[in-house]
Amino acid sequence: MSKKLNQLEATAICGNDISSSCLYVSALAIVYAGQYAWISLLMVAVVLYFFRSIYGEVVGALPLNGGAYNALLNTTKKSTASLAATLTVLSYMATAVISASEAVKYAHSIWHVIPILPVTIALLFIFMALVTIGIGESSKVAIVIFLFHLASLVILCGFCIYFFIENGTETLFSNFNTPVKGGIVTALFLGFSAAMLGISGFESSANYVEEQQKGVFPKTLRNMWIVVTVFNPLIAFLALAIIPIHTVVANQDALLSVLGETASGNWLSLLIGIDASLVLSGAVLTSFVGVGGLMKRMALDRILPKQLLIKNKKGSNYLIYSLFFILCVSILLITQGDLAKLAGIYTIAFLSVMMLFGIGNLLLKVNRSRLPRPEKSSWLGLFIAVMAVIAAIVGNIILNPEDLGIFMEYLIPALGIVFFMLYRTYIFKIFLTILDYIFPDKGTLFRKLNTKTKQLLKNINKQQFVYFTNHDDVATLNRVLLYISNNEATKRVKIVTVLNKDETFAINLKKDIETLNRAYPLIDVEFIEEPGVFGPEKIKELSKRWNIPSNFMFIASPGDKFPYKIQELGEVRLII
Repeated sequence: MSKKLNQLEATAICGNDISSSCLYVSALAIVYAGQYAWISLLMVAVVLYFFRSIYGEVVGALPLNGGAYNALLNTTKKSTASLAATLTVLSYMATAVISASEAVKYAHSIWHVIPILPVTIALLFIFMALVTIGIGESSKVAIVIFLFHLASLVILCGFCIYFFIENGTETLFSNFNTPVKGGIVTALFLGFSAAMLGISGFESSANYVEEQQKGVFPKTLRNMWIVVTVFNPLIAFLALAIIPIHTVVANQDALLSVLGETASGNWLSLLIGIDASLVLSGAVLTSFVGVGGLMKRMALDRILPKQLLIKNKKGSNYLIYSLFFILCVSILLITQGDLAKLAGIYTIAFLSVMMLFGIGNLLLKVNRSRLPRPEKSSWLGLFIAVMAVIAAIVGNIILNPEDLGIFMEYLIPALGIVFFMLYRTYIFKIFLTILDYIFPDKGTLFRKLNTKTKQLLKNINKQQFVYFTNHDDVATLNRVLLYISNNEATKRVKIVTVLNKDETFAINLKKDIETLNRAYPLIDVEFIEEPGVFGPEKIKELSKRWNIPSNFMFIASPGDKFPYKIQELGEVRLII
């Protein structure tokens, strides 16, 4: 069993992503909200506070890798969950490429001989190699980067505060008297919409929660919230206090370096440039770690090819990281590092994932109300958080309407791959019908294609599924079969009741299952009485005996008296 991440390690991995936002989000907020940017950033901190409870409830109830995908997979249809997964992968791709490219550009500003595109590819390769070695080893690198970044921000803010005290309030008052286009409300809205990008990375911790020690996940949320709440508004305010707004706008790509030079000279500007290169590199690591947990889960659930689950000697799914590296390099080469195109993907994808996670929390409350959870988000907080994200999506489309088109150019092919995997049995059946029409003579080519396609269908459908029950009635079991038939490709379902020597199953259960066999003629429903005690050990035993992965086993939502936590049951899914 691999070593679990402690609080510092887990926080550092996702913290590098979210804390690197101060390198661009304060300037971005000032561009759109002017002197009210710090208020927009505080509004973002309030929204993120509500998301702490949302993520805490969902992941506390379902502590499995996958983030929004996992939340929706256990509360609604698999196709909806697949949409969330695709958006998350796109968000990680854009994050990795943007962060790597910007890290190299900061390094290039310090050392001009660095070639940007080749070094960006090399940086992506280095972090692919790190996560392939193992998440525990890569976390050590993340810690060093994270602590150096926090120290650099503290030093920068300290010198800026000292400079402000020494030089007075003239610049601050001048900036606050600058006219605001469209009025204060419009400025705050557009500034808020742009500043919501400053919380990217907050969703990452949920994608590798299984690699974290017990109780660590909510602490990562708290730590990330503190960093965002303290530094982003503070840096925006300090920028307004010591630099004219027109200078901020002109230097928005390297605002912190300009702040450093203004407050204390070239040495501080150089320190910030080095820090920016390192922490943006750390955000690349976050993308690799987050996407690794997500794509592994997708492959287990047959949304991606199972070959991606092959492991190396370190227990790492190296094919997932290799594929992600290839995708990142391809998008880098296609866009030639054009940040405008990448931002179009990144903005809408990331905010859509946050919105879907909020919807997942809503569905958890409604559809899985019996499921125990360590904390609960309020209905008001959930409503405010989801509506705020929707407003931010609308605001970003207003700011950059062309981003929506760019986003769709990448989303549609990605969804095409995922939904092919999801609905490939239907596609193969349609293909067989087309073959019959095209080849009426049933020649050699027809026979080869027909045989191959039918073999593929047989291989897909031979996967068995299990539903554990001991007292469900026919209506509940019908919902189970309906869910499986609509969401999974299979011809065989085992309905299993685990009984100890003193227990008996419901009298009508066998008759109910006979009824279901007639109602679902394409699915062989098998009823099995299994002696023993239902729990993690029994699930492992049956999984090994029947060669059925635990993520193809289902249960109903357990109540407060259930003796096990859902994560103790492996990848077992909730479907009713």
